[in-house]
Amino acid sequence: MKELQRYMKTYHEEMNWEISGNHYEEAKSSLLHNYMLFSTEVAEVAEELRKAFNQTNKWINQGKGEAEAFEIAKANIKEDIGKELADCLAYMTKFANYFDIDMEDAFYRKMEEVKQRQNKDVGISR
Repeated sequence: MKELQRYMKTYHEEMNWEISGNHYEEAKSSLLHNYMLFSTEVAEVAEELRKAFNQTNKWINQGKGEAEAFEIAKANIKEDIGKELADCLAYMTKFANYFDIDMEDAFYRKMEEVKQRQNKDVGISR
């Protein structure tokens, strides 16, 4: 993850896509703009999932079993959902780099925090 963050820092600089902000209002505007772009990418992940569910239903209606139909649908969206997830990761690293956050460290600390929670939802996949 550290290597990815270094790569994305250089990439954003080369593309002139950094979050700007020498002044509060400029930073605020840039952060909000980038957050909207990030949110759009998250919505595009949802759109790919919707496509997979619709395709699964189509294949089921054509006589395929549910598991087989879903595997076909997943294969059909794999490339596009991968691109959308990559877009999300690019924005996440942009925010992490802006706030000087080591995402790898933050990730492991957060997962440990979740593991230690007393009120865990049991049997619910997140």
